[in-house]
Amino acid sequence: MPRISEYYFRTAILFLIVGIAIGIHMSISQNHNVIGAHAHINLLGWVTSAVFGGYYALNPAKASGRLPMIQYFVYVIGVVLMAVSLYLLLQGNTALEPLVAAGSLITFAGVLLFAWVVWTPAR
Repeated sequence: MPRISEYYFRTAILFLIVGIAIGIHMSISQNHNVIGAHAHINLLGWVTSAVFGGYYALNPAKASGRLPMIQYFVYVIGVVLMAVSLYLLLQGNTALEPLVAAGSLITFAGVLLFAWVVWTPAR
């Protein structure tokens, strides 16, 4: 399996652990104000990272080179920044809204890089 696939699967599991922990905390506390962050962590962190890892595993010719690794770091940094700042924003820290926006844009850049990988022929 390509190294980038391993990175994505391991990162996906970390996001899943965090997402489930937040879900359990919301359930125990009966306070669901961070449900948006919980959903983003699970969908963008766990599911999408696993899909990216699966794509690279099925297309090893596209998993090599700098671009897939750049795409990985851009995407993961964006999701982490967005998720943490969104979690804190939903806890009441409205000053973090610009960081949520920045994280969203970085995440989107990672998705666009992935689209480029998918649509560009393998070398």
